Amino acid sequence: MSFWPRPPRTIRTRRLATTPPTPLTARARRTVSPMPRDAASAAQSTELRDRNGLTEAEFLASYTPKKYPQPSLTADICVFRRHDGGLQLLLVQRGGHPYLGRWATPGGFCNPDETADACAARELEEETCVSGLKLEPIGLYSTPGRDPRGWTISYAFVALDDAGSIPVAADDAARAAWFDVAATLVGPVSDGDSVTLALAHEGTTLTSEFTAREQPITHRLRAQDVKGDGLAFDHAQIVADAWLALQGL
Repeated sequence: MSFWPRPPRTIRTRRLATTPPTPLTARARRTVSPMPRDAASAAQSTELRDRNGLTEAEFLASYTPKKYPQPSLTADICVFRRHDGGLQLLLVQRGGHPYLGRWATPGGFCNPDETADACAARELEEETCVSGLKLEPIGLYSTPGRDPRGWTISYAFVALDDAGSIPVAADDAARAAWFDVAATLVGPVSDGDSVTLALAHEGTTLTSEFTAREQPITHRLRAQDVKGDGLAFDHAQIVADAWLALQGL
């Protein structure tokens, strides 16, 4: 029997291999993330609501277009040309009521799918066969009762026809003609000046009397206290403003 001590027994341990965690794939992330609500619900929850709790889409769906009275929109065009050292204005003779047989500026009603500018160009061509002119707006005319047919607002334009177009009456215009324009005031027009325009063609004379007033912001001259004789609607006012817009050119 030996009393020598036994050598210590070596204990072998298995070392577990460790690897760094791998990032979650996009699919895994989707599975562990909370599912979002559908886009429509999310948009509805963030959409602004009015005092009645309606979204814009809900408000428009319940809106009645005829809730408030709506005016008709028309366009009127003053076409001038230089002729024999003076000015001429293109007018049409109305072929229907109201103002049957009276002279007026070319123009008409706007369609819902067109701008006032497009309407002006279309009406000018339809009534006088004149096209291709550059049209510049001169003002909005909305005096109550200006049109006996009802509430009508007109957007007026001015144009210069240096090509010397020959107008041909068409559509609802009975005639189209160039009227000679004569003014009682010779020289530059200033604030407060009284002016009378005489429009003459083949023995017919139409007039527009007014006072020129300078606007406080743009300093443009506009016609006030207008009195017309022979022109339809409030076209004596529109013609006066268009004539003032051309002064100095």
